Amino acid sequence: MSIGALDATSAYGRILGTGKTGGSAGLGGTEESGETKGGFGSMVESMITDAAGSMRTAEAASAKQVAGKGDLIDVVTAIGAAEMALDTVVAVRDKVVGAYSDIMRMQI
Repeated sequence: MSIGALDATSAYGRILGTGKTGGSAGLGGTEESGETKGGFGSMVESMITDAAGSMRTAEAASAKQVAGKGDLIDVVTAIGAAEMALDTVVAVRDKVVGAYSDIMRMQI
């Protein structure tokens, strides 16, 4: 079974969504009257949403090209933007995991 980039991005989005519905704040944000303040959690959420949107755009452009109605340059541009967005999300995730590991190794 292969997991596509869009599947991974939507999984991150679902994880962020569950942090808000459980009554607790999302990643790093504080919850006040149903809204989260601008913080790390909202930044990550918007980044994942943007990445998912660019992947959907690339998928739609690819589908148009396959159907013979799209332009190849639009497809390449959309795929490049989606790849850059996904690489950014993965890099931020790796830095967060690395920082968490460093914190857990600290002696108290």
